[in-house]
Amino acid sequence: MKEKKPLTLRHLILFAMLGALMACSQLLMALAPNIHLIGMFVMAFTLVYRAKALIPIYVYVFLLGLYYGFPMNWWGAYLYIWTILWGVTMLLPRRMPPLVAPIVYMAVCGLHGLLFGVLYAPYTALVMGQTFEQMLATLAAGLWFDLLHVTGNLAAGVLIIPMQKLLLRLEKQ
Repeated sequence: MKEKKPLTLRHLILFAMLGALMACSQLLMALAPNIHLIGMFVMAFTLVYRAKALIPIYVYVFLLGLYYGFPMNWWGAYLYIWTILWGVTMLLPRRMPPLVAPIVYMAVCGLHGLLFGVLYAPYTALVMGQTFEQMLATLAAGLWFDLLHVTGNLAAGVLIIPMQKLLLRLEKQ
C-alpha cells in the first residue's frame, strides 16, 4: 500500500501561492467575460498534487470571496463547481499516451466551461427562488457566455501539460 505524504510547510506555502495565483489571474482577466485560466490551473494542480489540489482551489474560492464579498448567489456555487472539475480530473487515467493526454485534458476543460452554466443554474435558482422555467430561461440567456467559456477553456487547456511539467520540475527541486 502506498503511503500518503504528509503536508509540509513548503507545500502549505506553495498551495497558498497557487491559490493566490488563481485569484490574481481571474481578477486580471475579469474584463474578458468567462475567459480565464482557472480550469487549466485546477486540472494541472490535480494532475500533480491529486487530492491536495483541493487546498489551492479552496484558497482561490476564499480569496475571491474576500475580494467580491460572500454573496450566496455565486460564492456558494463556487464551493462545488471547481470540485466537479477536480473530481473528473481525478478520474482520468494517470498514464495516457502523450498524443492523447493533451486532447483529453483540453476536452475536459472545455466541457467544464460549456457545462458551467448548467452546473451553476440549479444552485442559483434555489438561492434566488426561481422556478424551473425561470432557471431554463436563465440558462438560455447565458448560452452565449457558455460558448465563450468553452472557447476560453479550450484555449487555456493547451497550457495544462506545460503547467503540469513545470510543477513536476519544481517538485523535484
